[in-house]
Amino acid sequence: MTEPLTLVGHVPLPAHTGSGGFDHAAVHAATGHVYVAHTANSAIDVLDPATQKHLYSIPGLTAVAGALVSDESQLVFSSNRGENTIGVFAPGPDPEVTKIAVGTKPNGLAYDAKRRLVLAANVGDPAVPHSCTLSMVDLDGRALSASIAVPGRTRWTVFDAEAEAFYVNIMEPSQIVVVDARQPDRIARTMPIPADGAHGLDFDPATRRLFCACDAGVLLTLDAATGKVLNQGKLSGVPDVVWFNPKRRQLYVAVGDPGVIDVFDTTTMKSLGTVATEKGAHTTAFPPTGDSLIAFLPQTHRAAIYRPV
Repeated sequence: MTEPLTLVGHVPLPAHTGSGGFDHAAVHAATGHVYVAHTANSAIDVLDPATQKHLYSIPGLTAVAGALVSDESQLVFSSNRGENTIGVFAPGPDPEVTKIAVGTKPNGLAYDAKRRLVLAANVGDPAVPHSCTLSMVDLDGRALSASIAVPGRTRWTVFDAEAEAFYVNIMEPSQIVVVDARQPDRIARTMPIPADGAHGLDFDPATRRLFCACDAGVLLTLDAATGKVLNQGKLSGVPDVVWFNPKRRQLYVAVGDPGVIDVFDTTTMKSLGTVATEKGAHTTAFPPTGDSLIAFLPQTHRAAIYRPV
C-alpha cells in the first residue's frame, strides 16, 4: 500500500539548549510561515516550508508549550508554561511580545476572534490542589477575566465558531469539557470519554465532529453537539497532536513512541496507513492550504515536510 504522506524535505532548526524538545505549532496563512514552540530553548522558532529554511526565533518565552495563530486578528499566541503567562504578538520578525498572567503551567490555547477572548488550558501542579484550571483572557483588557476550575489535568483545546464553544480535553477523568463563549466563566457541559487519557483534539466544522486521540491508543470520533461516540479506531501508541485536513478529508495523529503519524480517512474513519517520523516526534503543524504536514523531530532538531498523497 502506498504511504499516505510523502517526505519532501527537512528544515534544520536550532539545537536544543535545554530539555523539552518541541511542542505545539501553528501556521500563519498569509505567509505560510510555521511557528513552533521550541520548549528546550524557551523560544518560538519560525520556519518557511516553501524555502525549507529557518527564518528566526522569538526568545524569552520560558518553557513555551504551544503556539496558536489567529489569521482573523493577525496575532500569534504562546503558552509560556515556565512563567505562567501567555504571549501575544504580531506575525513577523522581532515582535513586541505582550505577556498576560494566567493560571499554573498553561499549555493548550484556543481563541474566539469575535470576542477577542483567549482560553489557556493550564495543566496545573500536582503538588498544588485545584491548580488545574482554564484561564479566560480578555485580549483588549490584557487581563485575566475568569478562572474556571476543571476536574483534572488539561490537554489540548479547540474553538468552534459556529457553536461559539470551546472544547477542552481533560486527561483524568477522561472527558471533554465545553465552555460557552457567551458565558465564559463556567463549564457548560461535559462529554465523558470512554478511553483513558483524552489528549489530542481537533474538530470538523462541516460534519460537527470532534476527533479525540487518547493515551489508551484509541481514536474516538464524537458528535460535538451531543458527545455521542460515532466511531472508535486503533492508534500506534500514545498520541499527542491531532490535525484535521478538510481539503483531503484526512486526519493526522502524531505518536511519539515509536515515532509515527497515523493517517485516517475521515469519511470512513478507516486507516490510510502509518508514516515513520522519529522517536519522540509527538507534534506537527498543518497549513490551512491542506497541501502539507510538518513534523518536528527532537533528536535531530529538524522539521520534516510531508505532502499528502
